[in-house]
Amino acid sequence: MVELPKNYGVFYFLIFLLLSLASQLSLARPSKELKPCKHIVLHMHDVIFNGNNSVNATGEAVTSLVGLGHFFFGQVFIFDNPMTKDQNLLSPPAARAQGFYFYCMKTVLCAWMAFTLVFNSTESKGTIDVMGSNYIPAKTRYLLVVGGTGDFFMARGILEIETDGIVPFVYFQLKMDIKLYEYY
Repeated sequence: MVELPKNYGVFYFLIFLLLSLASQLSLARPSKELKPCKHIVLHMHDVIFNGNNSVNATGEAVTSLVGLGHFFFGQVFIFDNPMTKDQNLLSPPAARAQGFYFYCMKTVLCAWMAFTLVFNSTESKGTIDVMGSNYIPAKTRYLLVVGGTGDFFMARGILEIETDGIVPFVYFQLKMDIKLYEYY
C-alpha cells in the first residue's frame, strides 16, 4: 500500500473547505428584500353566462360537469373580463383579462388559471401573462407573472388575488395586486 505524503492531506482539506464554503454561499439569500419595479392594482369583473345574458356575460363554462366530486372538478371556463382601477363594474376598463380556468381539485374549490392581461390605452400598451393555481378558500392567493409584451416585455413577478365580491353562479369580482420585479 502506498502512503501519501502529509501535505496531500492538507491540500485535500483545503479543497473540501473551499467547496463547502462555495456551496453555502450559493444557498445564501440576499439580505435585503426585493422591491417591485412596477405595481398595478386592478379589479377583475366576471359576469357568468346563464343562457339569457349574452350581451353582458364575460365568462362561460365550455365543458359540462364530469361528476367526480362536489366542487366542479374538471369543468373549464373561458373569459374575457374587464379590469377596472376601482371596484365599479361600470368604470372604464384599464385592461382586459382573457384566458381560461378549470377546477382542479375534487375536495375543495381550486381553479388552475392561465390568462393574459391586455393593456391598450394611452397609459400602457402590451400584455402581462399570468398562470397558477388559485386555492379559492384562502383569503389571499398568488399566481405567477410569467411573461409579457410591449410596455411589459418579458415581465416577471407575482399577482396577488383577493375576492372582492361574489354572487354565486352569476358574478364575481377579484382584486388583483400585480407586482412586477423585472421587465424591459
